[in-house]
Amino acid sequence: MLQKREKVLLLKTFQGRTLRIVREHYLRPSVPCNSPLCSQPTVCINGQGPVGSEGDGKLLSSDVTHYMIPDWKVVQDYFEILEFPELKGIIFMQTACQAVQHQRGRRQYNKLRNLLKDARHDCVPFANEFLQDCYLPREQGESMEKWQTRSIYSAAVWYYHHCQDRMPVIMVTEDEEAVQQYGSETEGVFVISFKNYLDNFWPDLKAAHELCDSILQSRRERENESQESRRKEYPEHLPLEVLEAGIKSGRYIQGILKVNKHRAQIEAFVRLQGASSKDSGLVSDVLIHGMKARNRSIHGDVVVVELLPRSEWKGRTSALCENDSDDKASGESPSEPMPTGRVMGILQKNWRDYVVTFPSKEEVQSQGKNAQKILVTPWDYRIPKIRISTQQAEALQDFRVVVRIDSWESTSVYPNGHFVRVLGRIGDLEAEIATILVENSISVAPFSEAQMCEMPVNTPENPWKVSPEEERERKDLRKTHLVFSIDPKGCEDVDDTLSVRTLSNGNLELGVHIADVTHFVAPNSYSDIEARTRATTYYLADRRYDMLPSILSADLCSLLGGVDRYAVSVLWELDKTSYEIKTVWYGRTIIRSAYKLFYEAAQELLDGNFSIIDDIPEFRDLDEKSRQAKLEELVWAVGKLTDIARHVRAKRHGALELEGVEVRIQLDEKKNICDLIPKQPLEVHETVAECMILANHWVAKKIWESFPHQALLRQHPPPHQEFFSELRECAKAKGFFIDTRSNKTLADSLDNANDPSDPIVNRLLRSMATHAMSNALYFSTGSCAEEEFHHYGLALDKYTHFTSPIRRYSDIIVHRLLMAAISKDKKMESKENLFSNKDLEELCRHINNRNRAAQRSQKRSTELFQCMYFKDKDQETEDRCISDGVIYSMRTNGVLVFIPRFGIKGAAYLKNKDGLVISCGPDSRSEWKPGSLQRFQNKITSTTTAGESVTFHLFDHVTVRISVQASRCHSDTIRLEIISNKPYMIPDTELFHQSSLLLKSDLVKEVTRSVEEAQLAQAVKVNVIQEDCEKYCQTKGRSLYTLLEEIRDLALLDVSNSHGI
Repeated sequence: MLQKREKVLLLKTFQGRTLRIVREHYLRPSVPCNSPLCSQPTVCINGQGPVGSEGDGKLLSSDVTHYMIPDWKVVQDYFEILEFPELKGIIFMQTACQAVQHQRGRRQYNKLRNLLKDARHDCVPFANEFLQDCYLPREQGESMEKWQTRSIYSAAVWYYHHCQDRMPVIMVTEDEEAVQQYGSETEGVFVISFKNYLDNFWPDLKAAHELCDSILQSRRERENESQESRRKEYPEHLPLEVLEAGIKSGRYIQGILKVNKHRAQIEAFVRLQGASSKDSGLVSDVLIHGMKARNRSIHGDVVVVELLPRSEWKGRTSALCENDSDDKASGESPSEPMPTGRVMGILQKNWRDYVVTFPSKEEVQSQGKNAQKILVTPWDYRIPKIRISTQQAEALQDFRVVVRIDSWESTSVYPNGHFVRVLGRIGDLEAEIATILVENSISVAPFSEAQMCEMPVNTPENPWKVSPEEERERKDLRKTHLVFSIDPKGCEDVDDTLSVRTLSNGNLELGVHIADVTHFVAPNSYSDIEARTRATTYYLADRRYDMLPSILSADLCSLLGGVDRYAVSVLWELDKTSYEIKTVWYGRTIIRSAYKLFYEAAQELLDGNFSIIDDIPEFRDLDEKSRQAKLEELVWAVGKLTDIARHVRAKRHGALELEGVEVRIQLDEKKNICDLIPKQPLEVHETVAECMILANHWVAKKIWESFPHQALLRQHPPPHQEFFSELRECAKAKGFFIDTRSNKTLADSLDNANDPSDPIVNRLLRSMATHAMSNALYFSTGSCAEEEFHHYGLALDKYTHFTSPIRRYSDIIVHRLLMAAISKDKKMESKENLFSNKDLEELCRHINNRNRAAQRSQKRSTELFQCMYFKDKDQETEDRCISDGVIYSMRTNGVLVFIPRFGIKGAAYLKNKDGLVISCGPDSRSEWKPGSLQRFQNKITSTTTAGESVTFHLFDHVTVRISVQASRCHSDTIRLEIISNKPYMIPDTELFHQSSLLLKSDLVKEVTRSVEEAQLAQAVKVNVIQEDCEKYCQTKGRSLYTLLEEIRDLALLDVSNSHGI
């Protein structure tokens, strides 16, 4: 029987009145204890936690000497130590978890939830406040903190007795009174401080002791500072109820703080969200000018802003500065004042782990001999310096270090934090890669034993095979369909195949067959929880981190040729002449792919060049008659697929073909990946892409029809017209008109904006159009109106991701929805546990966030290898350091340049720090002289005091020197310098075509080789780097999978550069 209780909450209103809120609270006779020593396992129902709940049925290990129960304060202050996998047998009480949720915000609460779900960590939750024997009402006059500690101790005593007094229970707390009061009250239940716990039970866990000392030191410094300093550096934040009332009344507006990384001390912007974006009447972001107005908010925080009077509004700066690059234009005119405000409070802190660099020895000495408070510089320009207390500053000055922020008081210029761990030595490849991962909150620990135990087996001794049960339930296509894949040469990760055949009635049947990942990954299994947390496979320049174990991603879910595989298929019956869709079938199938074609071979077959079959393995051992028959069959299939794809493409009026910086990719004969092929992709790329788009579109319609309020779709909203202003002006400079009123007019305009003498112009215009686009995002259909479902880039009313479940968790959800929809049609009970609209929307936010992190990390890792490649080159003598560049944007003191040869975009100054301007003599070589710059819409003129002038126009080709600007605290950056106002010419034109493209894999190999040689030469081994290398490198080396996905996403127009279209 449930027992009803009432929880009374006292809240203060905006007017200062106290509001009494009563909530119902139900107590249960039993809840899961998750202990193998449970005295009543059938009553507790251990191992069967609620779906999606913390722990999900985990049991504590039986191989422990004691159970440890942290107090609410310990969970808050020492959470990163509790994350150590060495600490086992930890029980997190519901009281402590709720304290984290209410006092530390969503980010830390989600980290706690993920820890509880992680099979690698021996910890479980315990719902003490829902158990009749553990629930303690708060006594009159009792503080919240004392009640929380009392509740946790009471639950600890119950837990000890529940396990039949067979396992000692240690409660750790920072409350000295609790240690004195409860320390010897119950035999078998010990109450000690966290420091004493580490000293007595984990004396050899050095990293935990160092981290504990760092946290304690930081806390003491904060306490001393609050007592000593009373001078306010910043205004106090307003109380939460005042902020919420102000938002409701319209006095304040709410949004996410975005700091300009190029002017981090001066410029930040608040992007409006929620009701503020609809009710404020503002069409742009709000500028926050200066640190005082930012009022201790940090990039990513959800803040509340008060607009300043219009007379105090300021405009954003349009001059280039260090590390300036091709950031998304805001549409604001450089000098035009924009809404400007100041931060009044923070609704949600977005604090995370930060990678920092300690000051050099000279800088430390300048702070004084006794200075233990050290200002460390974050790797991310947007984060302010952090003050930490440590005595290891000198020892750590050459390393990348992770710190966390603890607080930022109004009396402190800088936030206070503490040291967490060392990543590696500055400049070392593995340390820099680890930095990128930490900065993007990417966790890439190896898959746990529990997850691997869920995986199927496929070994020579025990080969995997189709089960008789699946054979009965699935449609078997192995003997009836010619199924084949078209992928990059050498690709072993095949998640989609195609088929086309003529039916008995003369019509055609088109099939798209996708790996059936959900057959192997059960909902809420350890593998599923890990895949959900990762959300995507992360691709870096020299490695990838898989979302799923390789037994699935590279074996049983890879639709390889000549082997039986489970698939989820979509089959369309098409009219034999018009290709109109007559019927569609969805379902689980068994397939055996007949051919594993590579793109170039398929294109040759399409073009009628049949000599390519010598390169197709499936043809090698056939006699001439069989070879001819099979060749005719395959050529017909590829040709028919292409015809169908052309028809499908033509029906999507207004689909955009956009372009990012590095957009045309193919493999050479040596299986290396090439960048920036200056030609259109093969038609067979479009054939495969159109089939995938068709499948995604029809699956989207199906799951929405079956589950209109809880389907996962992908929307791409129309861009704001003001974002197209730079595109229109740049096109106008070349005599082109870009009509941006709709996706169709934009697509047509871009197709017509071709300069026969310079194909780079069209690529840059498409790149600008890409940057003007909104981001494509996953969403739950119950969260927005149907008219908002539209995908602008693909010109489709409904779209989702179904075709890559190996590397995208969104596709796994879509597969489950499709299976549930099929069961619903058959009036069968669905086996799938579907998310509610609320839970699905939260999951979509998580996946969108992880996708952005994946794009940022991929971009950062590419930039890292570019910098490491150019760093050792002599810019005066090395040919590759001089290249042709194209000007594509103007600034007040310089231009932005695109270098086609390397796919690099960056800033080139026309006025240097000394105030000198660029001048080009009769030989076109540049030099710096006194003078001034005058900027126009489409050109910029540099005039010296002697009267010499040179003008740079949009889309001018110039000669650029590439070098690296080294930084100790931040990432190195590419530096561009215009050395001539004429195009860079190579005498041998043929040589240019052969060598102008940098092989990305060559760059990676050369950098990796030089790193290894440097390490051998120094004969220095840094253990922490070696450990991190082993920890992070799940898959190392060139991933052909990357090429497959880049080409497909390009063709699908659903991922573009860093904006996720």
